[in-house]
Amino acid sequence: MLRNGEINLSEIRRVLRRYWWILPTTTLAAASVGFLVAKILPKKFTSSTVVLVEPPTVSKEVVPALMTEDLYHRLASMKEQILSRSRLQPIIEKLNLYAADRGKKHMEDLVDRLRQSIDVSLMEPMVGSMDRQPPGFHVSVTFNDPAIAQQICTEISSMFMEQNAVSRIDQANGTTKFLTREVEDAKAKLDEQDAKLAQFKRQFLGSLPEEQQSNLSLLTALNTQLEAATQALGRAQQDKAFNESLLTQQEATFKAAQSGIQNPETLDQQLTLLQSQLTDLLSKYTPEHPDVIKLKAQIEETKRKINAAGESKPTASPVQAAAHEPPQLQQLRAKIKLDELSIADAVKHQGQIQTQIRQLQDRVQASPMVEQQLKELTRNYQTASDMYNDLLKRQQNSSMVVHLENTQQSETFRVLDPPSFPMKPSSPKTINFFGGGAGAGLALGLALLYLLALNDRAMYSERDVELCLKLPVLTLVPNYERPSVNGAAKRKNSQLHDALAAKP
Repeated sequence: MLRNGEINLSEIRRVLRRYWWILPTTTLAAASVGFLVAKILPKKFTSSTVVLVEPPTVSKEVVPALMTEDLYHRLASMKEQILSRSRLQPIIEKLNLYAADRGKKHMEDLVDRLRQSIDVSLMEPMVGSMDRQPPGFHVSVTFNDPAIAQQICTEISSMFMEQNAVSRIDQANGTTKFLTREVEDAKAKLDEQDAKLAQFKRQFLGSLPEEQQSNLSLLTALNTQLEAATQALGRAQQDKAFNESLLTQQEATFKAAQSGIQNPETLDQQLTLLQSQLTDLLSKYTPEHPDVIKLKAQIEETKRKINAAGESKPTASPVQAAAHEPPQLQQLRAKIKLDELSIADAVKHQGQIQTQIRQLQDRVQASPMVEQQLKELTRNYQTASDMYNDLLKRQQNSSMVVHLENTQQSETFRVLDPPSFPMKPSSPKTINFFGGGAGAGLALGLALLYLLALNDRAMYSERDVELCLKLPVLTLVPNYERPSVNGAAKRKNSQLHDALAAKP
C-alpha cells in the first residue's frame, strides 16, 4: 500500500515479483514498433564535403588585406545569400527537384524544404591555435536520392567558392575605385594648398622666418654702410668748404696781383689760414693723405711768395693789361664742382641705404605675423600632403589586392574532397529507432508498474494497518509453510495469504 504516492524498496520488490512480465513485454513490443517504423519510413541519404579556407599566398605584411571582416560573419552572410530563394530556385529547376509537388505547392514551400535539407557548419580551430578563425566548413545535403544529394552538395559548395571570389573581387574593385576618387580629390586639395603656400612666400619674400637671421645680418651691415656714407658726406662737405675758402683767398690774391699791389699782410693772413686748415686736417687724417700733402704744398708756395714779395718791389702799373686767370683757380673751381657731385652722390647713397634699412626693419617687425600665417599654411599643406600620401599608398595596396584576387593568390575556398556519394541512408537509423523504442517500452512498463502499485489497497505491514485502521496492532500472524509443499502449493498459499490480507 503506497502512502502519499511514495514507494519504497520493499514495495518495488513486491510489485516486480508479481508483475515482472510487464517490463520485457512492453520493452520488446516498443522496440519492435521502432524497428518497423525505421523500415517503413522513407530513406534519406546525406552527401557531405569539406571546404577549406586557404590563406593568401602573399603575406599580409607585404600586401595588407582589404577584407577585414570576421570570417564567421562573412560565412554567415554568404550562407544567407546562397540559401536564399534566388539561389535555390534555379537548383530546383535545374535538377527537377520535387517534380510531383511542384504543381501542388508553392515555390516558397519547395525552397524551404530544400533549405532545411542543407546544412552548413563551421569547423572549430584546433585547441591552442593562435588563429581563432575557422579553417573551413562542412556542407552536407540530405535527400531521398543519393545521386541528387551529391549533385546538390556540389552545387552548394561551388556557390560558396564562386560567391567568395566574386565578393572579394567586387570589394577590391569597389575599394580601388573609391580610393582613386579620393586620391584625385586629395591631390586637388594638395595642389590648392601648395599654390597658396607658394603665393604667400612670393608675397612675403624677405619676411619669411628662415630669412629673419639674414635680415638682421643685412641690417647690421647697412647700418655700418650708413655710418660710412655719413662720414663720407661729412668729408665731402668739409672738402668743399675748404676748397671754397682757398678759392676765395686765391681770387683775392689774383686780383691784387693784377692791380700791381702785392700786400705782404694778405699773404701772411693766407699763410695763417692755410696752417690752421692743415692743423684741422692732421687731426682727422694722416700726413700721407692727399689733401694734407696738397695743403702743405700750398703753404710752401705761400711762404715762397711772401719771401719774393719782401725782396722785390712792385713794378706793375695800374694800367697793366689784364692777365688770364691762373690754373690754380680753375683747379679749385673744378674741385669744388667735384665736391658738389660727391656730396650729391653721398646724399643719394645715404638715402638709398636709409630706404633699405627701413624696408629691412619693416620685414623684421612683420616676421612674427608672417611666421604665424606661414605655420598655418604649412600645417594645412602638411595635412593635405599626409592625407594624399596615405590615400595613394592605400590605392596602390588596393591595386595589388585586385591583382591578387584576379590571379587567385588571395584567400580562397578549396574543396578538400568532392561531395561524397552516400552508400547507406543517413536516416532513419534502425539502431536508433530500435533503441528508442526499447527505451520507450521500458518507460511504459515502469509507468504501468507504478500505476498498479498505486492502485493496490492491500495492507502488507504493521504500518499499513495502523495508517488504514488508525488502531494499534497487538500482534501479527505469520505465514507458515511446510517445507515439503511443492511450487504449486506455495503459489496457492501465497495467493490465499494475499486474499486474506486484502480483507478489511
